[in-house]
Amino acid sequence: MPWKSRWQIDIPTVSLPTYLFGAQDATLSDQPIILDAEQPSYYLSHQTYREWSKRLAAGLKARGFKDGDRLLLYSGNTIFFPTVLMGTVMAGGIFSGANPTYVARELAYQLQDTEAKFLITSEGSLQTALEAAQSIGYPRDRIFTFDGGYATFDGKGQPSQGIQHWTSLLAPPSSASSYRWKEFSSPAEAHQTVVLNYSSGTTGVPKGVEITHLNYVANCTQTDHVASLDPDHAAADARARGLSMLPMYHAYGQTVHCVSAPRRAIPVYVMQKFDFARMLAHIQTYRITALTLVPPIVVALAKRPEARLFDLSSVESAGCGAAPLGREPQVEFESLWPQGQVNLKQGWGMTEITCSACGMEPTAVAADATVGELNPNIEARIVGEEGEEVGVGARGEFWVRGPNVMKGYWRKPEATAETLTADGWLKTGDVAYRDERGFVYIVDRKKELIKVKGNQVAPAELEALLLDHPAVQDAAVVGVTINGEELPRAYVALQADQTATPREIADWLAQKVARHKRLAGGVKFVDAIPKNPSGKILRKALRDLAKTEVGDGPVRESRL
Repeated sequence: MPWKSRWQIDIPTVSLPTYLFGAQDATLSDQPIILDAEQPSYYLSHQTYREWSKRLAAGLKARGFKDGDRLLLYSGNTIFFPTVLMGTVMAGGIFSGANPTYVARELAYQLQDTEAKFLITSEGSLQTALEAAQSIGYPRDRIFTFDGGYATFDGKGQPSQGIQHWTSLLAPPSSASSYRWKEFSSPAEAHQTVVLNYSSGTTGVPKGVEITHLNYVANCTQTDHVASLDPDHAAADARARGLSMLPMYHAYGQTVHCVSAPRRAIPVYVMQKFDFARMLAHIQTYRITALTLVPPIVVALAKRPEARLFDLSSVESAGCGAAPLGREPQVEFESLWPQGQVNLKQGWGMTEITCSACGMEPTAVAADATVGELNPNIEARIVGEEGEEVGVGARGEFWVRGPNVMKGYWRKPEATAETLTADGWLKTGDVAYRDERGFVYIVDRKKELIKVKGNQVAPAELEALLLDHPAVQDAAVVGVTINGEELPRAYVALQADQTATPREIADWLAQKVARHKRLAGGVKFVDAIPKNPSGKILRKALRDLAKTEVGDGPVRESRL
């Protein structure tokens, strides 16, 4: 039988902007809540966050942006990233964020798949954006440049290479007070898509995950409820300070720092680019109280000596998600503080559930590698190899159901049907078991995805590219964990009449993909790729082989 969360709560049936800002003209605070970490004099308050978003919504409408149209933002974090997201939603549209490390081919795919009405690109990525647009015939007059926030605030945003600055999309400030986003006239409208966050699902090329008003509001309400279980909750929120170092195009950084934290009036300092030393300095300077982390950052904090050169005493809590983390680095991480001050809690989620489905209440103590228990209003089951449901302690595929499960994959009904059952169960592709308390443990991946710094890497995409190399006859890509970080590793069979080196293969691929997709786990030449009789790659055998060759710990060989 499925089991359910021990918490059942009411989920508001409201639009995402109403959830975040309340009534259209509600009086909001002028206290800074979204601040630039390098220059905190540049910031948004709850009030100005709404005002800038309304200006963008009104401006988009004036440019012919219709309900259901898409806007694609190709940029790293800035204080205006949340504004572009929320302004698009206020205009009745669908927001999509593209990984700022994408090369032109990858950006062109997402631009074409979304059929975005407008593309906003960071100035530093303009050349890549123009190359992507040209490759698919995308009009230049629908491209806009995005600065780091300073020029926008100072009213000095300028065109670049004939491409308009994004502020030309904004309506005048006077329009903000009169603009009204659409309120729901029926509960069915809560199921309208507002965000397309791209994911490879359990396999294959990236797909747009349709996240609705209800999905977004539900997931933020679920996690906020768990946070509220802290007896010191009100006081903790009052002194809380967050640091946004996770990318906002990704579900984790997006839901936490664009919606949940601003709604709770928690100031968040935005890092435009991740840098380990700068992160430590910001924690010390701004007295950050809560850390939102992914495994590679946890491992770096645990092992790098610089972490002990900074005053991190303000930190009260830390959460880790996006990929599994072993207990050993958790213990090392916690040793940065006096015993008991910081207990690192893991959670579990995926893009297809908006962000998260498992976590731990604040008063619980994580003493092992559990990802916690089910969030409110979530139910789950563990499904065995033959499709049977298994009980406590038995391993199988983790399935979840709840109000934060995606609507489906954008314009891909077959992929949706493979992942989402007719009665709403999401097949996560993760192998897990639960204990007698209902705590969940992720132990393996049924799905083929590799998680690199929280970013999804689909082996099929890299394999298809490798097969374009004239020296490659066959290829398989798997993930291998090295020093706590999962990395792509390729096994390559060469053509009989061709020669190449592992470095040449890796460098060739690196020119065609974003940094996180590069073969940092190494390239190994083999006589043949192991496959079953039907031709399916035996990935588990290759993952096991990779562990023996370069497994977790000091790199011995074959890593590039």
